[in-house]
Amino acid sequence: MDNMFKYISNFSKRILAANQDGPPDLDELFKDLKNKMNRVIGGKASGGGNNGQKPNSSGSQLSGDNIPIGPIILIIVLIWLATGFYIVDQGSRGVVFTFGKNTAVTMPGPRWHIPYPIETVEVVNLEQVRTIELGYRSSGAGATSQELRESLMLTGDENIIDLQFAVQYNLKSVQDFLFYNRSAENSVRGAAETAIREIVGKSEMDFVLYEGREEIAVKTRALMQDILDRYQTGINITSVTMQNAQPPEQVQAAFDDAVKAKQDQERQKNEGQAYANDVVPKARGSASRLIAQANGYKVSVENEALGNASRFEQIMTEYNRAPAVTKQRLFLEAQEGIMSSITKIIVDQKDSNSLLYLPLDKIIQQSGTSRNVNDANAVNNQQISVTSSKTNDAINSIADRARDALRLRDREPR
Repeated sequence: MDNMFKYISNFSKRILAANQDGPPDLDELFKDLKNKMNRVIGGKASGGGNNGQKPNSSGSQLSGDNIPIGPIILIIVLIWLATGFYIVDQGSRGVVFTFGKNTAVTMPGPRWHIPYPIETVEVVNLEQVRTIELGYRSSGAGATSQELRESLMLTGDENIIDLQFAVQYNLKSVQDFLFYNRSAENSVRGAAETAIREIVGKSEMDFVLYEGREEIAVKTRALMQDILDRYQTGINITSVTMQNAQPPEQVQAAFDDAVKAKQDQERQKNEGQAYANDVVPKARGSASRLIAQANGYKVSVENEALGNASRFEQIMTEYNRAPAVTKQRLFLEAQEGIMSSITKIIVDQKDSNSLLYLPLDKIIQQSGTSRNVNDANAVNNQQISVTSSKTNDAINSIADRARDALRLRDREPR
C-alpha cells in the first residue's frame, strides 16, 4: 500500500506538471496506474503474464477485489481540484480561459478555477512599468552601445542627427494585450520609431537639438499612444525621455564651429542692441528737452512781446494825455535803470554847494575784495581806472541832462 500511495503522489505531481506544460496523455497515465495496482495485488502488467494471485513478502495473498478503488479515485479528484487555486497579486489581473476562450477577468486576491484541461488562468501585471531603449542599449556594467540604425534621423531642413531616447509603458487592458499582441516590446518599439521619425522630419535641426527637446518628447508620446490605441494593443505610454541629441560624430567638429559662429553672431547682435538701447533713449531725451526749451522760449518771447506791446499802448495813451509829464517819467525811469547798475557819485551844485555823497558801501566792499585778492592787484587797478573813467563820463552826461531838464522846467509856464 505504501508503494501505491507513492505512485498516487507521483501521479498527482505529473498532473500538476502537465497542467503547466501542456495536455497529458490520459490513456498512458491510467494504464500506468493499472499496471502498478496489478503489481501491488500480485497480478501482471497489462499486455501479458499471469492474472492469478502472487504471494507477497509476508507469504499472504491479496485479492484484486479487496483493493479500495473508491478512496483512491476520491483522493485523485481532490488533488485535481486543488490545482485550481491561484493568487492574483496587487496590480495584476487574472484572465480565465475555458477551453481556450476568455470567460472571466479576476481581480487581485485568492481565486479558484476549474482545473486543467477545462480552464486555465494567465496572470498579467498591469502596473509594472516596462522600459525600451531606442538608439542605444544599456549593459549591466553601466556602459551603453549605440544603435545607429535606430538613432540616425533626417530633420526637416535636410540635416542628419543622432537621437537617443527611452520609452516607459504599462498595460491598461489585459484582453487587448493578450489577444491583439504577439510581442508587446516590438509593438512599442515600432510605434516609437514611427512617431519620432515623423516628428523630427517636420522639425528643424536647431529646434530638435536645443529648445524643442521637451516639446518633441510630448508630441512623440501622444502620437505613439494614438498608434497603439488604433491597433488595440492595450498598452499605455507613461513617458518618453530624450537621452541624447547631437549631430553625427563625423561632422561634430564642423557643427561645433557653426554653433560657435552663431553664438558670436548672437552676441554681437545683443551688444549692438544694448548700445542702441543706451544711445536712442538719450537722443530722444535730448530731442525732447530741446523741443521743450524751444517751446518755452517761444512762449516767453511771445508773452514778452505781448507785454511790451501792451505797455507801449498804455504809455502811448498816457503820452497823448500829458506828453511832458510822460517824457519826464520815462527819463527818470531810464536814469533809474542806468544808475542801479553802476557805482554812483552824486554832486549837488545847486546854490554853489560842493557837497559830495560818496558810495561808502561800495568803497568798503571794493577795499575788502582788494585785500582778499592780492594776486590780481594790477588787474583790479586797471578795472577800477576804466570803471572810474566810465563813471565820470556817465556822471557828466547825467549832469548835462539834469541841467537841461531844469532849464526846460524853468521855462515852462507855471
